[in-house]
Amino acid sequence: MKDQASEVFLQRARVITMARRTAFILVIIALFYSLAAIVYSTQVIYKVKLNYAVILEQFGGKRQAVTEVGWHYRLPFFTKLEKEVPLMNQNMYLGGSSAPIKIISQENVALWTSALMTFKIKDLKVWGIENLSPEILLQGDFDGISKDILQGEKVNKLISDRETIKEAIFEALKNRPINKNGPTLEGKFGIEVVSFVLNETRFGDKLVEATEEKKRRQLIAEADNYAADQEADRIKKLYKAYLEGISALHTALGGSQAQRVNPALFEFLSQQKWATAYEKNQSDQKTFVLHGSGQTPSLTLPSFAKKRMMQKMEQEMSSKSDKTTP
Repeated sequence: MKDQASEVFLQRARVITMARRTAFILVIIALFYSLAAIVYSTQVIYKVKLNYAVILEQFGGKRQAVTEVGWHYRLPFFTKLEKEVPLMNQNMYLGGSSAPIKIISQENVALWTSALMTFKIKDLKVWGIENLSPEILLQGDFDGISKDILQGEKVNKLISDRETIKEAIFEALKNRPINKNGPTLEGKFGIEVVSFVLNETRFGDKLVEATEEKKRRQLIAEADNYAADQEADRIKKLYKAYLEGISALHTALGGSQAQRVNPALFEFLSQQKWATAYEKNQSDQKTFVLHGSGQTPSLTLPSFAKKRMMQKMEQEMSSKSDKTTP
């Protein structure tokens, strides 16, 4: 009995000891994890990744660029991690957004355009230490230079000669001073402008509709002008033929500049000439007799259709009279 009791007592002791050890280990792990979380949250120990750099503000306000890859240690409360800076290629959109923005061309025409600049940070000291909020400053200078060139061009060149404009903007971003005798964009921010792309340049939807309507009206006006020119040319030819006919008739009657023909005879023969032309006209168009004597013509020509009808009626009446004659 005593052996069984002692064995039960030993088992209980072992269980209690194991539980105490497990609890102690869990407490140690929790303390270690809490300490690590506190250290990581305060960034006392920090990591510099590949193609990244860290701007560290030291005690006394001095700022330092840390570019060595790996884990680093800093003094808590006396130093502060200001920012993490990527050293890889970065993109910057015109207007700060990939969506097209409105610009005004040289002819005061509104266009929509979007562009993209790719740059790389070369001098971390100039970028992160000499410039406060360098991204905002670079965005402003980039928009200003690009818009100066875009808005100084004509609409046709912006639409059809994008390659030339793209190269002009790239050259300005890379080598041209921002102001006269001032630094370039690369020198001011310690960067290298890698490329510039002009994504699109187009008219607005309403302007496209208005342009198409304007072209349609221009085509209609050109057609009307062409028809008017043709009509004027035809009238000139008719008037010239009329003058030549009158002159020939005047000459045929023996008239000259020194001797005039009897006006009544000339007017009668002229009207007879146009009446003959009227008789030969087989269409239903009207024949106008130009009269330049200032008097009302004494001969009125009936409608060609009515005259044909009268001739037909006379023929029928004559045929009936021939049948009734014994």
